[in-house]
Amino acid sequence: MYLLLNIYDQDFKNVSLALFSYFLSLSISQNLKMAFKGMLKDEDIAAALKHCAAAESFNHKEFFAKVGLAGKSAEDLKKAFYFVDQDKSGFIEEDELKLFLQTFSAGARALTDKETKAFLAAGDVDGDGMIGVDGNKSLLHISIKLSN
Repeated sequence: MYLLLNIYDQDFKNVSLALFSYFLSLSISQNLKMAFKGMLKDEDIAAALKHCAAAESFNHKEFFAKVGLAGKSAEDLKKAFYFVDQDKSGFIEEDELKLFLQTFSAGARALTDKETKAFLAAGDVDGDGMIGVDGNKSLLHISIKLSN
């Protein structure tokens, strides 16, 4: 559909861009739903996102509990980690963590700088500005910290 709309790019540039963005967001949203299928419930995700919809309302401990990640197996948490790790580096950097909520819904807001830094501090035990998948520096570590 994008290629067909580009034929009329001179007159309909904004329309083609809007439609392309719309279909891309649908594709991303579907992939995310498939990624979490069987691991998380859609209604839990929706409730968790609604709970932190306002700026400065995100709390990683509350979010993990509400979305259903608290108490998940290490394997499930690693799956979640790899969806947040957009560049597949094995680490979640601050810019990726800022978009954490969008991992669950493409239309979700970005975290504020303050929220991002607080979330990062919860998982970054060596102060290098990243959360890793292995060892103590992981979403697994963050999830375990919630239950203690």
